[in-house]
Amino acid sequence: MLDKKVKVGLMGMGTVGTGVLRLIEGHQADLLHQTGVQIEVVKILVQDPSKRRNFDVDSDLLTDDPYSLLQDPKIDVIVEVMGGIDQTKEYVLEALEHGKHVITANKDLMAVHGAELLQKAAGKGCDLFYEASVAGGIPILRALVEGFSSDRITKMMGIVNGTSNYILTKMSQEGQSYEKALKEAQELGYAEADPAADVGGLDAARKMSILSTLGFHVGMNLEEVNCQGITDVSLDDMKYGDRLGYTIKLIGIAKQDDELIEVSVQPTMIEKTHPLASVNGVFNAVYVYGEAVGETMFYGPGAGELPTANAVVSDLVTVVKNMKLGVNGRGMVAPYKEKKLKTEEEIWSKYFVRLIVNDESGVLAQITKSLATHHVSIEQVIQKPHHSENKAELIMVTHNSSKKSVEGVLKELEGLAAIEKIKSVYRVEGSE
Repeated sequence: MLDKKVKVGLMGMGTVGTGVLRLIEGHQADLLHQTGVQIEVVKILVQDPSKRRNFDVDSDLLTDDPYSLLQDPKIDVIVEVMGGIDQTKEYVLEALEHGKHVITANKDLMAVHGAELLQKAAGKGCDLFYEASVAGGIPILRALVEGFSSDRITKMMGIVNGTSNYILTKMSQEGQSYEKALKEAQELGYAEADPAADVGGLDAARKMSILSTLGFHVGMNLEEVNCQGITDVSLDDMKYGDRLGYTIKLIGIAKQDDELIEVSVQPTMIEKTHPLASVNGVFNAVYVYGEAVGETMFYGPGAGELPTANAVVSDLVTVVKNMKLGVNGRGMVAPYKEKKLKTEEEIWSKYFVRLIVNDESGVLAQITKSLATHHVSIEQVIQKPHHSENKAELIMVTHNSSKKSVEGVLKELEGLAAIEKIKSVYRVEGSE
């Protein structure tokens, strides 16, 4: 029998932790109406309990001892919003070992150790929810688990990093350089002082690892996600893409064909008619293809204090409802399928290729011969004069081709004297 009060231990009181506390304390009537019980934060783990804070909180709740939360028999639920991986993993395991339900916003933790932690939670009959770890305020994980429970997901494409999307939006819409757009993102607080995880694609790769694990029911490891960032995207790439009907976005792709899986993050030429092409600024969106439902898109703020905190508190409400029903430990399904990754011969897509070539007769014939050798055909081609004397730019979009074939072409082109440089190569997505 559930008591009339559920006690919560909050680990971390940064931006998201403060938002969680604001929502729990400010929405007590709504939470009571939804769950039938009072939800109370009884302990908060912080680094420095004596530090002055922007949000008034009873100093008696603050502690710098994590085990005073993890081992307290009166605490029912641990909310982890402090970040970190290895040490945090030990804290989560400790909480589960003591029969506590866990809610986390930690994408790094779940991308690296999610499968192990979910198995542990299931074995202990505990809930482990992590809606806030992907796309902030967008309820995509619950949609995958519940909304698509009777469907078979074949593909997920997402803009899941707001920082990169903001930079690319500024470049495409205002003609800003990458460096200027990044600086502006840092000044506005959208990018960290060290933005490497965002612009290098790692943050998005972690989220795609989580999405593919849930969507395909396999234990996807972070190192199995092919990852490329946006640091080499140029305004010229955007100009030529625009002329051909594309815009560039950092797209996470998880695709399943006949039980074979591919997961990647990379700057992608996406057709302007595709809904993801109109997702701009710091917003996130995830496009999901299901065999039964067809195409759906989830769109909203990908970060921020209250959107992310709302996802955490929504998980908390679900935990409390499960406690009342006695069904904890059955929510997020641990991976149960065998993982079979595609080879490069089995990954198929269109590709955008931009070359700097000698402006002389016979060059196009050499390129065409290489394409034919590797069974790659061309859908669109543009040739433009280059600012260097006796040089030209050649921009091609291939038909659907295997990754191995395209890489074979690129390797061969690098060896041709008539090819000065392969400036850029992008995957192309859009109409199926």
